[in-house]
Amino acid sequence: MTSVTNILYWISTGLLIPVIAILLFSFVKSLLLLGGFFGMFINRLKYTKEQKEMIGKLNKDISLLDSLTSLKGNKQFSIHLERIVEAEGNEVVSEKSLADFEVYSEKELSSSKSLGRIGPMIGLMGTLIPMGPALAGLASGDIASMAQNMQVAFSTTVVGIFIGGIGYVTQLVKQRWFVEDLNNLEYIHKLTTR
Repeated sequence: MTSVTNILYWISTGLLIPVIAILLFSFVKSLLLLGGFFGMFINRLKYTKEQKEMIGKLNKDISLLDSLTSLKGNKQFSIHLERIVEAEGNEVVSEKSLADFEVYSEKELSSSKSLGRIGPMIGLMGTLIPMGPALAGLASGDIASMAQNMQVAFSTTVVGIFIGGIGYVTQLVKQRWFVEDLNNLEYIHKLTTR
């Protein structure tokens, strides 16, 4: 039994370096995601109000559709909107464009979803792995070794939760944006096919 326990101990201790490397990579990726999210937020602030006003007027005057497609802002929304407008009531083409927008949305959310799940998981692994050597150091009276291992354990926890928080928040907000855009595209699709 002792040999099995030693093997498990060495395996878990050997995973510390890869876990820390993955955690650092995920941290950098979360910062890049946060920067991209901020750019997306600023972009949406610029065009959302004007877009909502034009979509509200579409029910009365469908000719405003051309001015809506010329709005600068959300590139993917504009691309799929143009496809729906160019379909000129062709149900199959419009439905394909709506489905393509949903696929794009899911792809765009995948980074946030994965960071929201991986961050805390890797942070927990980074917490638990150094706890074994820390407890061994405590048992042998090596307080310096225990303190160093505990520092690694708590640092990885904080970084993992930070990564997960960024992933979770960006996923929630972007998901709301994509649902709103998809709703607008479906509304425009129904207006063009009636």
